Amino acid sequence: MLRKYQIIDGKLVENGHTDCPVHVYANPDEAERKYLVEQLLIDEHTLNSALDPDELGRLEFESSHFALIIKRPKKYSSEDNFLLKISSVGLFFFQDKLVVLLSEDVPLFDGRLFTKIRSLTDFFLKVIHRCILHFEEHLQVIQKISDELEREINKAMENKDLLHMFNLEKSLVYYLKAISSNGKVIEKIKTNTAKFNLSMEEVEYLDDVLIENGQCFDEANTYSQVLSGMMDAWVSIVSNNLNIRMKALTLVMICIMMPTLVISIFSMNVHLPLVNTESQLSFWIILGLALASSAGIGFVWWLRKW
Repeated sequence: MLRKYQIIDGKLVENGHTDCPVHVYANPDEAERKYLVEQLLIDEHTLNSALDPDELGRLEFESSHFALIIKRPKKYSSEDNFLLKISSVGLFFFQDKLVVLLSEDVPLFDGRLFTKIRSLTDFFLKVIHRCILHFEEHLQVIQKISDELEREINKAMENKDLLHMFNLEKSLVYYLKAISSNGKVIEKIKTNTAKFNLSMEEVEYLDDVLIENGQCFDEANTYSQVLSGMMDAWVSIVSNNLNIRMKALTLVMICIMMPTLVISIFSMNVHLPLVNTESQLSFWIILGLALASSAGIGFVWWLRKW
């Protein structure tokens, strides 16, 4: 699907004019892909890479345009079970227009960033900045979700809560990889500011974006380490609880086995004390020995604080 935007009074306005400087393709069909490859001379491999969520961010210089792939968080779906995924954004910067390629139709130009657009290059940098801010918003959501899951796990440790926490930890690994990839792309833009014809203000803005991306990476790394430590702690708690249960079961089994051993000894087909007596006292003596054996095992267990 194609959407065309024009910059009017510092704002992005959608219209259908052919001379619009911003063209946004959301999940382009075959006809639109053919137009991008044949008419705009966009490399087919780069076009497919811009729609591939597993592709790393990169910057390439073509004869007629600059091709850039930046990473952003994917729109969350309840079917993902707290697994947050990554998507790619393709930015193809021509002399007089910018082509934006998305794998899904999502609002990319929202927020205060796009209220004051000075030029097409400024808009190009703001799109990159918006992707970084999107990561920061998701990190805040991850923190809130992890706090809620932590409370649920402390109440009753269930497998689904642990799996959800594991998915969050896995998501942060993907986020760290994507944010690091974005940082390398921004650094490459900074080293090629002359090719982009960036003004001094835009270069300073690019420095701010690079710092913002570094802070985002540090924040994601901190959350990842915290979640990893919490998961290790919960695994230790589960293992410790299992050991306690096994010790208790072992005590019960020994207490059950000792009376069985005592009674089995007096039931053997050999000459033993109390064999020839017909008094019921022998029954109570054997029963008392059986109970005393269990009590003795329990007393030793308690005395040694096993």
